[in-house]
Amino acid sequence: MRYKKLPIYERTKPAVDSMNEECGVFGIYKNDDFIEAADATFYGLYALQHRGQESAGIAVSRGGRIEYYKDMGLVAEVFKENVISDFYGADIAIGHVRYSTTGRSLVGNAQPLVISYRNGTIALTHNGNLINASGIRKELEKDGAIFQTTIDTEVIANLIARNADDGIIESIKKTMSKVRGSYAMTIMTKDKLIGVRDPFGIRPLALGRIDETYVIASETAAFDAIDAEYVRDIEPGEIVEISEDGLKSYIQCKKEKTALCVFEYVYFARPDSYIEGVSVYGAREKAGALLAKRYPVEADIVSGVPDSARPAALGYAEESGILYKKALAKNRYIGRTFIQPQQYMRERGVKIKLNALRRNVEGKRVVLVDDSIVRGTTSKKIVEMLKAAGAKEVHMRISSPPVIAPCYFGIDTASHEQLIGAKNSVEEIRKLIGADSLHYLSAEDLIEAATEGKQDFCTGCFTKNYPIDVIKEEGKGNKLILEQKGC
Repeated sequence: MRYKKLPIYERTKPAVDSMNEECGVFGIYKNDDFIEAADATFYGLYALQHRGQESAGIAVSRGGRIEYYKDMGLVAEVFKENVISDFYGADIAIGHVRYSTTGRSLVGNAQPLVISYRNGTIALTHNGNLINASGIRKELEKDGAIFQTTIDTEVIANLIARNADDGIIESIKKTMSKVRGSYAMTIMTKDKLIGVRDPFGIRPLALGRIDETYVIASETAAFDAIDAEYVRDIEPGEIVEISEDGLKSYIQCKKEKTALCVFEYVYFARPDSYIEGVSVYGAREKAGALLAKRYPVEADIVSGVPDSARPAALGYAEESGILYKKALAKNRYIGRTFIQPQQYMRERGVKIKLNALRRNVEGKRVVLVDDSIVRGTTSKKIVEMLKAAGAKEVHMRISSPPVIAPCYFGIDTASHEQLIGAKNSVEEIRKLIGADSLHYLSAEDLIEAATEGKQDFCTGCFTKNYPIDVIKEEGKGNKLILEQKGC
């Protein structure tokens, strides 16, 4: 088996004033000679890079053997041409980009996770978070299981391996009945590609096709990157099995109400993706238009915080009739870094990424649209930056509700104590960030913008109403006892 040697080192992540998606997953089962599975996976992961910038990995099945390579860094940094060419001739491939929410940021926790067990070898990729992983891990360790990583994906792999004699699909079904939380997964055996989505459908997962070749990905933008056609979204609670016998579907568990993370439409997903058949760009644009209807203001220009808020800003401008103009220039080469410079430079991080366009804002009343406010530190610095460049007024409009609670299902949010919306009113937040006015979109309007009220969502970070029941709170911070009834 070819593998990447995993050195023991860790990179420390600085606290950021945003919400970050955990992972992106991809898988391909090729039935066409002109397609290279490794190439397709590389470009698919490249299209999903926004979902995770800490590590990247690819596993392939070739000649009945599973080989893999993974490392810390961006897709283009990890997969040089010689690495990808070494995988040529593979029939099946899966890939992963990671932003850690559980498990430390180190190469040993990178995915795909590849394990050998008595029935062979399997590779797994996982986007999401299991809320009962710690309890299951303790049970398995009591029975003699040994864990090599700190990620909950290894808990899933262990459970699948323990029921191996029942066959891979039955093993996955039994695993789904035991784990609680969110998961969108690709799983690869030597001759099968399998996609799995949790019963609530909290994390997205879609199915595509290039002629007779099937593709699975977190977002449809990955299909566009390889000229694949979108077929459908994998259903909540569904297992999709792809092999030489074609595609088979199994519904392990179906909830009365689904709970797709609404933040996919706000920030996480690429604007050119479609989730549950809805354009992400269209949803953001409509959210901006609703903001203009609900919270008009006299102003000279409308602008968006680059890049995710631009569609909402355009929607606000069109609905309000106020001219859209760029107020902020973005450094296109900033990238993400895990090196924390001295405090002096950390405090100037926003200036490194963004700078005010004095020519466009000087003497102007500016409506600045952003997708969210998490800690508030970035918003404060941006308002200060615009006013220092001569803006007469800065009116903040946020295309989502206040973030008042942490996420437990695969999103890296600040703790309750660090969330500015958890302990301050909108007026208090306005004063803290220095804006002349501040308004948020309501949860009802956000859902209307996303799917015209036809889809059920997880809005826990806005409402504290989670799809998995909160039983009681223990102590401070994020520690909650959660329960999900049934599978």
